Formats: sequence, structure tokens, C-alpha cells
Amino acid sequence: SHALARLRERFADPLLVRAGRRMVLTPRAEELRPRVRDAVAIAARVFESPEGFEPRRLERTFTLSMTDYVLVVFGAAFDEAVRAEAPRLDLRFIANALDDAERLRAGETDLAVGIYGALPPELRTRPIITERLVCVVRGDHPKIKRRLTLRQYTELEHIQIAPRGRPGGYVDELLAERGARRRVARAVPFFQVALEMTARSDYVLTVSERIARLLGPRLGLRVLEPPLPLEPFALSMVWHPRFDGDLAHRWLREQLLEATRALDGLAHPAPRRQLSVADPTTGRARRRSRKP
Repeated sequence: SHALARLRERFADPLLVRAGRRMVLTPRAEELRPRVRDAVAIAARVFESPEGFEPRRLERTFTLSMTDYVLVVFGAAFDEAVRAEAPRLDLRFIANALDDAERLRAGETDLAVGIYGALPPELRTRPIITERLVCVVRGDHPKIKRRLTLRQYTELEHIQIAPRGRPGGYVDELLAERGARRRVARAVPFFQVALEMTARSDYVLTVSERIARLLGPRLGLRVLEPPLPLEPFALSMVWHPRFDGDLAHRWLREQLLEATRALDGLAHPAPRRQLSVADPTTGRARRRSRKP
């Protein structure tokens, strides 16, 4: 077309080339794609009227990056709110990962929820809940009675939620500071799977409190205090500033916040430390003190 010809001349690149029966983007076009997407989004917002925004009329798809913990603990409440007010809005949930920041920059995801520390300075972040870690064992565990001791914690086999199959992290660093270590016999990618495997074994699982108290009783699990001083941590939502003025995105963030307010009332002190470059699913990273 004439428009494509003008673009090819402007960028001194073919932009689209034939590959068999289809057309594919050149590397230069791939490089331009996120910037074009941002420009189109900005142009669309120019014509939006805040007074005229109606969620019920939204016909759009958002991609959200999060763990099954988020979906289990408040995903249903979030979905219910979105479904009630924006029935034509589609949501795509994907597992979050170490490259969440790059996926947000590239426009591959619209919103990410996880445990984040150091992030690129241009990204927006907002804490949504504070969590803490507890220990979970099956109700009739043969070696654990009323409480879990540090000796038992280091002698028993553990199961850990490690989405990329690499155990370790914050808990292991605290143990190392005390000259101790644990054996992670199983590393699994999902919270619910870890809880179910714990219910049918003698493993110890160190896991976020809300999901333990939500699913633990139906699986016959006991929730115990950890024998280590584990600090609370923040779960945050993160987005790219291209969405700051996007009324639909802003509304979606508010629905997520509202879903967290409907939780069971478990409240923990705000974390005094934050994770540095971290795994957004488990917080696998070294810690650093918060600046005052």
C-alpha cells in the first residue's frame, strides 16, 4: 500500500517481508512495535472523556502476570467484580517471571502482581497487601507435635514453591546466618500443588499465611509458627507509565485493590526491608535495608 511504501522510505527498511505465504516483521519493525503501540494508546486516550467512561461498554483484553497464590486468595473476588461491571472485558492470566519488567515495557503484559524489589525507575508500583510466611505440615505429622523447633526444621525434608525449579532464597539465607541449612527434597511451581503434596507426606512447607489458612483446613494441614524470625513482605502491583492516564487500566487497578480489601482481615506490619532484584513469585534474592 501507499502507506507502507511511505513508511519503508521513512525508516529505510522494508518493515514487512514475505515468509512463505505470510508476511513477517523485520528486526527494525520489531524494534518499533512497542513504541508504535504506546503512541496508539496515547492517541486513543486523547479522545477519552473521564465523564463518559463506562466499564460496561469496555471491549478490551488485559493480560495480567501473577502466581496461583494471587488467583487462589483473591482472584475470584477480583473476577467477580470485573465480571459484574465490565462483562465484555477479557482477562488473560499468565505466570509471572523474572522478566516481568521487560514484559511490561514491551507491552506483553499490562499489569503484574508479585514480590518485587529493585525495579526499573520508570515503572509504577503500588503495594496491595502485606503477607508473612508460616510453616505447614500434615495434621498427623509423626515428628511434630505442638510446635516446630529449629532442629526439626533443619532435620526434616522440605517442599518449596520454586517456579523455575531452583530452590533457595530468603529462608535459606537466614539459616546460613545461623550456621544451619535445610534439605529441599521437592521444588514445585505452584502453591496449591505444594499444599496438596504436603498433606500426603512428612514434608515441611514454608508458605504465605493467607493461602495456608484458606486451603489448609480442607487438606487436613496444620499451620505453625516458623522457628525463624521471618519478616513480613509486600505484594505489589506494577505497571508501565503508559497506562497512567488510561481510564480502563486505572479502573482495573482499583478493582484489584478492592478485591484485596475484602480479604479475611489478616493484617501484618509493613515490611522493614525489601527484596533487591527478586523472583516475583518467591522473593528469591538477597535482602537490603530500606532507606529511611
